[in-house]
Amino acid sequence: MALSANLFLRQSQSLVMTPQLMQSIQLLQMTHLELMQFIAQEVERNPLLEMAADDGDLSGGLGEESSSSGDSGQPDSNNGAEELTNTPSLESDWYEKDGSERLNDRLDTNFDSAFADEGSAQRPDAPELLGQWKSMPGHGGEGSEGFDLDDFVAGQISLRDHLNQQIPFALTSASDQLLASVLVDHLDEAGYLRADLDDIAARLGLAPAHIEGVIQTLQTLEPAGVFARTLSECLAIQLRQRDRCDPAMAVLVDNLELLAKRDFATLKKICGVDEEDLLDMLSEIRKLNPKPGSTFEHEASESVTPDIVVRPDGIGGWRVELNPDALPRVLVNHSYMVAVGRPGAAKDAPDQAFMSECLQNANWLTRSLDQRAKTITKVAAEIVRQQSAFLDHGVDHLRPLNLKTVADAIKMHESTVSRVTTNKYMMTPRGLFELKYFFSVSIASAEGGDSHSAEAVRHRIRVLIEKESPEAVLSDDDIVDQLKSGGVDLARRTVAKYREAMNIPSSVQRRREKRAMAKVTAL
Repeated sequence: MALSANLFLRQSQSLVMTPQLMQSIQLLQMTHLELMQFIAQEVERNPLLEMAADDGDLSGGLGEESSSSGDSGQPDSNNGAEELTNTPSLESDWYEKDGSERLNDRLDTNFDSAFADEGSAQRPDAPELLGQWKSMPGHGGEGSEGFDLDDFVAGQISLRDHLNQQIPFALTSASDQLLASVLVDHLDEAGYLRADLDDIAARLGLAPAHIEGVIQTLQTLEPAGVFARTLSECLAIQLRQRDRCDPAMAVLVDNLELLAKRDFATLKKICGVDEEDLLDMLSEIRKLNPKPGSTFEHEASESVTPDIVVRPDGIGGWRVELNPDALPRVLVNHSYMVAVGRPGAAKDAPDQAFMSECLQNANWLTRSLDQRAKTITKVAAEIVRQQSAFLDHGVDHLRPLNLKTVADAIKMHESTVSRVTTNKYMMTPRGLFELKYFFSVSIASAEGGDSHSAEAVRHRIRVLIEKESPEAVLSDDDIVDQLKSGGVDLARRTVAKYREAMNIPSSVQRRREKRAMAKVTAL
């Protein structure tokens, strides 16, 4: 059979992921911080993009008829240039009408001294001494505030700096101080020494016994317990500094695994103490710090900005709103585009192509942000509708919910709902929750009624254990029976799994601990 070339007409469909579509999907799952970083990069690259200034305070003082354009929280790409250029003229008209004194009162700003001839005032070197030293630069009389208090706030010291300040007083030899600085670099955030001493000895050419002696000296530094290798060693260091490390206490510290199991009978036997002495020793152990380095802040804590705010609407329902602080307002400067394209301006083909591409990207970004906001609002509104009982009555009424239920209700794909609910937070009257919190597996009802949420069942287990008394500690079987009487059909192994996930010890360990705590309270 001879081979030949033929022409065929074929019709087919295919899904093409364009770069802009891929970026739209990425925008949907970005956190607030990631979104702000992405927009900042786009504004830096695109001359037609501008971040809208937060001028809510200014518009609020201009009169009742003045309204902010950011009430809806949606980006406005049509009047970006006008919004940015109209504000100064409005300030000028108002200044001429009402006078400088009214403007100063409204804006809390003194424009009379904005262009003072004497130049900017000098800041004082020590603001707390202004009342005593009249000649200090920056002294402006009574009530003067010519300084910024933030300039005088002391920075937080790290654990490494705190130890390096003490090392010269504890070690006099230069080689020992060098070794100490190497050991400091091997401390973790809790203050424990995580280093291979044999490797350090080989690198520095020192004997392991000498390194051990330096470590013993470093363990006397503050905070107490630092440079320990294990939890037992950390507690022993603190006990020695308190002069409480007697033989019985040393045995107790060496057998922390028995303490974790609440095996008080075995501890009394190996420590050679009675019950009262053991309780006193346990009270002393509770006063110690198992993580001495945790008192020093290693990195700045980041606050969570909620994407959705839920408030009562006053008629028995809930109002779902986008948080304006989490929604960046990006404007497209059309006036700049018109100025570039007006007659007499440079019209080189590469420049025109660049500006057209910038305009296309700017319009796409504003539309994508608007679509992102609408999608988040739609998903959050459906979650609130499904979990309204939780908002009304608490976690006991949290319903089982999955992504497919929400996706079918709002006519979206499950993957879209999953991206929206990832790393997004909702502020409710009951607290701040991640959107993923409202999704949990379903647990069948013992009476054939509505199913229960796994999170609600875990809450019930926690409440039952918190209410138990030392004489009536609930076993896993007892918890199963009480849950079944409440309409929850749960297996014993599932109860044990939930209990361990919540770091709740077994019934035997809880009984020992509760009885010991009861005796301590009685004493």
